[in-house]
Amino acid sequence: MRLSYFIITLFFCTYAQSQVINVETMRKQSDSAKWTGSLSLDASIVKNKNQIFKIANKAHIQYNNYRELWLFINDLKFEKAAGESFVNKGTQHLRYNHRVTETIKMEAFIQAQYDAISEIDFRGLIGAGPRFKLSSNDNYRFYLGTLIMYEIEQASAIESNAIHRNVRGSTYFSFSMYPTESLGIISTSYYQPRLDAFKDYRLSSTTSILLKIWENLAFKTTFTYNFDAYPVVTIPKAQYELTNGLLYTF
Repeated sequence: MRLSYFIITLFFCTYAQSQVINVETMRKQSDSAKWTGSLSLDASIVKNKNQIFKIANKAHIQYNNYRELWLFINDLKFEKAAGESFVNKGTQHLRYNHRVTETIKMEAFIQAQYDAISEIDFRGLIGAGPRFKLSSNDNYRFYLGTLIMYEIEQASAIESNAIHRNVRGSTYFSFSMYPTESLGIISTSYYQPRLDAFKDYRLSSTTSILLKIWENLAFKTTFTYNFDAYPVVTIPKAQYELTNGLLYTF
């Protein structure tokens, strides 16, 4: 099924600087060769007691056939109020999947990101590993991924030992459930420990609930939680984000 989308986002509560990108919600299921994707650009200026400027760009391009999948994501966000930046981050992610059997795929990815609020000037990742389809039918799908990745991270000048090079595991569990024709639940959780120091790990979980309003229109609530056992100094270990919006598919 061809699926592209745009999201009209209505923020009820937001606080996060995500450090683990969730690509699962971007995958499109199809056995035929095709291109799919989406592109959004949002900008706003608000003037009250302070001047608030916001800009966000998100692009997703995917090509897939029965054997292969290529997925590219570009995500940029910037928010500034009263001369102070509250959000300033960006991520570029490229992923490749190759079907080995009906239940196993090999995948590889490369990623670059920055997050000024989390004091990360640059973080580069490259990794690979198997992805397992645990079970699936029209109403639910369950997947497990077990990857190894190499990480280079350059923190801002606030940290004396600014450059880190680590090898991490990246294990994720993902499921999609559709208990009724009008309700969908999609969730993915990541665990990413340093292989030479398991106490240095990151957790990330994203859960979306979609309620169909009319044909291709749905109300969407997404909660994202991130935990970093050893963040850059002055940055909290736990961060979260809650968004509500409308999802239109065509």
